[in-house]
Amino acid sequence: MHGLAFDIAHFLAGGMVVASFLLLYQDRLYALIHVFALHSLVLALAVGWQAAVQGAHHLYITAGIALVFKAIVIPVALHRIVRQLGIHRTLETVRGVGRDMLAGTGLVALAILVMLPVTATADALAREDLAFALAVVLLGLLLMVTRHNAVSLVIGFMSLENGLVLAAAGARGMPLAVEISVAFSVLIALIVIGIFLFRIRERFDSVDMQAMDTFREERRR
Repeated sequence: MHGLAFDIAHFLAGGMVVASFLLLYQDRLYALIHVFALHSLVLALAVGWQAAVQGAHHLYITAGIALVFKAIVIPVALHRIVRQLGIHRTLETVRGVGRDMLAGTGLVALAILVMLPVTATADALAREDLAFALAVVLLGLLLMVTRHNAVSLVIGFMSLENGLVLAAAGARGMPLAVEISVAFSVLIALIVIGIFLFRIRERFDSVDMQAMDTFREERRR
Protein backbone atom coordinates (compact mmCIF):
# COMPACT_ATOMS: atom_id res chain seq x y z
CA MET A 1 0.00 0.00 0.00
CA HIS A 2 1.48 3.31 -1.07
CA GLY A 3 0.56 6.90 -1.75
CA LEU A 4 -2.91 8.18 -0.92
CA ALA A 5 -4.19 4.83 0.35
CA PHE A 6 -1.36 4.67 2.89
CA ASP A 7 -1.90 8.29 3.97
CA ILE A 8 -5.63 7.77 4.55
CA ALA A 9 -5.04 4.60 6.57
CA HIS A 10 -2.36 6.40 8.58
CA PHE A 11 -4.69 9.38 9.15
CA LEU A 12 -7.59 7.22 10.38
CA ALA A 13 -5.40 5.16 12.73
CA GLY A 14 -3.90 8.37 14.11
CA GLY A 15 -7.42 9.76 14.47
CA MET A 16 -8.20 6.97 16.93
CA VAL A 17 -5.27 8.05 19.09
CA VAL A 18 -6.55 11.64 19.01
CA ALA A 19 -10.03 10.41 19.97
CA SER A 20 -8.48 8.48 22.88
CA PHE A 21 -6.89 11.71 24.11
CA LEU A 22 -10.30 13.38 23.82
CA LEU A 23 -11.70 10.65 26.06
CA LEU A 24 -9.03 11.44 28.65
CA TYR A 25 -9.78 15.16 28.39
CA GLN A 26 -13.49 14.90 29.19
CA ASP A 27 -14.77 15.75 32.66
CA ARG A 28 -18.49 15.39 31.85
CA LEU A 29 -20.16 12.01 31.56
CA TYR A 30 -22.36 12.76 28.55
CA ALA A 31 -19.39 14.29 26.71
CA LEU A 32 -17.40 11.13 27.45
CA ILE A 33 -20.15 9.00 25.90
CA HIS A 34 -20.30 11.26 22.82
CA VAL A 35 -16.53 11.04 22.33
CA PHE A 36 -16.68 7.26 22.65
CA ALA A 37 -19.22 7.25 19.82
CA LEU A 38 -16.73 9.32 17.78
CA HIS A 39 -13.96 6.90 18.75
CA SER A 40 -16.01 3.97 17.44
CA LEU A 41 -16.97 5.87 14.29
CA VAL A 42 -13.29 6.47 13.47
CA LEU A 43 -12.65 2.76 14.12
CA ALA A 44 -15.41 1.83 11.66
CA LEU A 45 -13.90 4.12 9.02
CA ALA A 46 -10.38 2.77 9.65
CA VAL A 47 -11.48 -0.87 9.41
CA GLY A 48 -13.65 -0.15 6.37
CA TRP A 49 -10.69 1.47 4.61
CA GLN A 50 -8.50 -1.51 5.48
CA ALA A 51 -11.16 -3.79 3.99
CA ALA A 52 -11.09 -1.79 0.76
CA VAL A 53 -7.32 -1.63 0.32
CA GLN A 54 -6.66 -5.22 1.44
CA GLY A 55 -9.58 -6.70 -0.49
CA ALA A 56 -10.62 -8.38 2.80
CA HIS A 57 -14.40 -8.25 2.47
CA HIS A 58 -15.05 -9.79 5.89
CA LEU A 59 -13.60 -6.64 7.44
CA TYR A 60 -16.65 -4.75 6.14
CA ILE A 61 -18.68 -6.79 8.64
CA THR A 62 -16.30 -5.72 11.40
CA ALA A 63 -16.66 -2.10 10.31
CA GLY A 64 -20.46 -2.45 10.25
CA ILE A 65 -20.49 -3.94 13.75
CA ALA A 66 -18.36 -1.06 15.04
CA LEU A 67 -20.59 1.51 13.33
CA VAL A 68 -23.97 0.11 14.37
CA PHE A 69 -23.29 -1.26 17.83
CA LYS A 70 -20.36 0.74 19.17
CA ALA A 71 -21.02 4.12 17.56
CA ILE A 72 -24.83 4.05 17.93
CA VAL A 73 -26.41 1.30 20.05
CA ILE A 74 -23.99 1.27 22.99
CA PRO A 75 -23.77 5.09 23.40
CA VAL A 76 -27.59 5.33 23.29
CA ALA A 77 -27.83 2.54 25.90
CA LEU A 78 -25.29 4.28 28.14
CA HIS A 79 -27.24 7.54 27.79
CA ARG A 80 -30.37 5.81 29.04
CA ILE A 81 -28.53 4.13 31.91
CA VAL A 82 -27.05 7.45 33.04
CA ARG A 83 -30.43 9.19 32.79
CA GLN A 84 -32.40 6.45 34.55
CA LEU A 85 -29.89 6.07 37.36
CA GLY A 86 -29.52 9.82 37.81
CA ILE A 87 -25.75 9.42 37.86
CA HIS A 88 -23.68 12.48 38.76
CA ARG A 89 -22.63 14.02 35.45
CA THR A 90 -19.19 15.36 36.50
CA LEU A 91 -16.23 12.98 36.38
CA GLU A 92 -13.52 13.15 39.01
CA THR A 93 -9.96 12.27 38.07
CA VAL A 94 -7.22 10.88 40.28
CA ARG A 95 -4.57 13.48 39.41
CA GLY A 96 -6.28 15.99 37.15
CA VAL A 97 -6.82 16.18 33.40
CA GLY A 98 -3.51 17.92 32.70
CA ARG A 99 -1.47 15.16 34.31
CA ASP A 100 -3.57 12.53 32.56
CA MET A 101 -2.80 14.11 29.20
CA LEU A 102 0.93 14.18 29.98
CA ALA A 103 0.81 10.54 31.07
CA GLY A 104 -1.06 9.70 27.87
CA THR A 105 1.64 11.38 25.78
CA GLY A 106 4.25 9.28 27.52
CA LEU A 107 2.26 6.09 26.83
CA VAL A 108 2.00 6.93 23.13
CA ALA A 109 5.76 7.44 22.97
CA LEU A 110 6.24 4.13 24.79
CA ALA A 111 3.94 2.34 22.32
CA ILE A 112 5.94 3.66 19.38
CA LEU A 113 9.31 2.82 20.96
CA VAL A 114 8.18 -0.71 21.82
CA MET A 115 6.20 -1.66 18.73
CA LEU A 116 8.27 -0.28 15.83
CA PRO A 117 11.43 -2.31 16.62
CA VAL A 118 9.38 -5.47 17.25
CA THR A 119 7.63 -5.18 13.88
CA ALA A 120 10.72 -4.19 11.90
CA THR A 121 10.17 -6.96 9.34
CA ALA A 122 6.48 -6.13 8.74
CA ASP A 123 5.23 -3.75 6.07
CA ALA A 124 5.13 -0.04 6.92
CA LEU A 125 1.35 0.19 7.31
CA ALA A 126 1.13 -2.79 9.67
CA ARG A 127 3.97 -1.39 11.79
CA GLU A 128 2.34 1.99 12.23
CA ASP A 129 -1.16 0.58 12.72
CA LEU A 130 0.11 -1.74 15.45
CA ALA A 131 1.92 1.14 17.15
CA PHE A 132 -1.24 3.27 17.03
CA ALA A 133 -3.34 0.33 18.23
CA LEU A 134 -1.05 -0.27 21.23
CA ALA A 135 -1.26 3.44 22.04
CA VAL A 136 -5.09 3.24 21.97
CA VAL A 137 -5.02 0.19 24.27
CA LEU A 138 -2.69 1.92 26.75
CA LEU A 139 -4.79 5.10 26.72
CA GLY A 140 -7.89 3.00 27.38
CA LEU A 141 -6.17 1.44 30.39
CA LEU A 142 -5.16 4.92 31.59
CA LEU A 143 -8.78 6.07 31.33
CA MET A 144 -9.89 3.12 33.45
CA VAL A 145 -7.24 3.83 36.09
CA THR A 146 -7.78 7.58 36.39
CA ARG A 147 -11.59 7.77 36.59
CA HIS A 148 -13.69 6.97 39.64
CA ASN A 149 -17.03 6.59 37.87
CA ALA A 150 -18.11 3.04 36.98
CA VAL A 151 -19.51 4.16 33.60
CA SER A 152 -16.13 5.62 32.64
CA LEU A 153 -14.58 2.22 33.43
CA VAL A 154 -16.97 0.65 30.94
CA ILE A 155 -16.04 3.20 28.26
CA GLY A 156 -12.34 2.74 28.99
CA PHE A 157 -12.70 -1.01 28.54
CA MET A 158 -14.56 -0.63 25.23
CA SER A 159 -12.05 1.92 23.91
CA LEU A 160 -9.32 -0.58 24.78
CA GLU A 161 -11.18 -3.22 22.78
CA ASN A 162 -11.39 -0.78 19.87
CA GLY A 163 -7.61 -0.66 19.88
CA LEU A 164 -7.44 -4.45 19.68
CA VAL A 165 -9.78 -4.44 16.68
CA LEU A 166 -7.63 -1.81 14.97
CA ALA A 167 -4.55 -3.98 15.55
CA ALA A 168 -6.28 -7.03 14.07
CA ALA A 169 -7.43 -5.11 10.99
CA GLY A 170 -3.99 -3.61 10.39
CA ALA A 171 -2.33 -7.01 10.74
CA ARG A 172 -4.29 -8.36 7.78
CA GLY A 173 -7.50 -9.00 9.66
CA MET A 174 -8.73 -11.80 11.89
CA PRO A 175 -11.13 -14.72 11.30
CA LEU A 176 -14.73 -13.58 10.90
CA ALA A 177 -15.92 -15.96 13.62
CA VAL A 178 -13.58 -14.28 16.09
CA GLU A 179 -14.84 -10.82 15.11
CA ILE A 180 -18.48 -11.80 15.57
CA SER A 181 -17.81 -13.52 18.89
CA VAL A 182 -15.95 -10.45 20.14
CA ALA A 183 -18.85 -8.21 19.11
CA PHE A 184 -21.40 -10.35 20.91
CA SER A 185 -19.12 -10.58 23.94
CA VAL A 186 -19.06 -6.80 24.12
CA LEU A 187 -22.85 -6.63 23.87
CA ILE A 188 -23.31 -9.24 26.56
CA ALA A 189 -20.79 -7.39 28.73
CA LEU A 190 -22.78 -4.17 28.24
CA ILE A 191 -26.00 -5.88 29.37
CA VAL A 192 -24.30 -7.36 32.42
CA ILE A 193 -22.67 -4.02 33.24
CA GLY A 194 -26.04 -2.26 32.92
CA ILE A 195 -27.61 -4.66 35.40
CA PHE A 196 -24.55 -4.33 37.63
CA LEU A 197 -24.81 -0.52 37.61
CA PHE A 198 -28.49 -0.65 38.54
CA ARG A 199 -27.68 -2.94 41.46
CA ILE A 200 -24.84 -0.68 42.61
CA ARG A 201 -27.16 2.33 42.45
CA GLU A 202 -29.80 0.54 44.50
CA ARG A 203 -27.31 -0.59 47.14
CA PHE A 204 -24.98 2.39 47.48
CA ASP A 205 -27.00 5.25 45.92
CA SER A 206 -23.90 6.05 43.84
CA VAL A 207 -21.72 4.58 41.09
CA ASP A 208 -18.61 6.46 42.22
CA MET A 209 -15.86 3.92 42.95
CA GLN A 210 -14.37 6.15 45.65
CA ALA A 211 -17.70 6.26 47.48
CA MET A 212 -17.82 2.46 47.42
CA ASP A 213 -14.30 2.27 48.88
CA THR A 214 -15.38 4.61 51.66
CA PHE A 215 -18.43 2.46 52.37
CA ARG A 216 -16.25 -0.67 52.51
CA GLU A 217 -13.88 0.97 54.98
CA GLU A 218 -16.82 1.96 57.20
CA ARG A 219 -18.12 -1.61 57.13
CA ARG A 220 -14.74 -2.92 58.29
CA ARG A 221 -14.80 -0.61 61.29
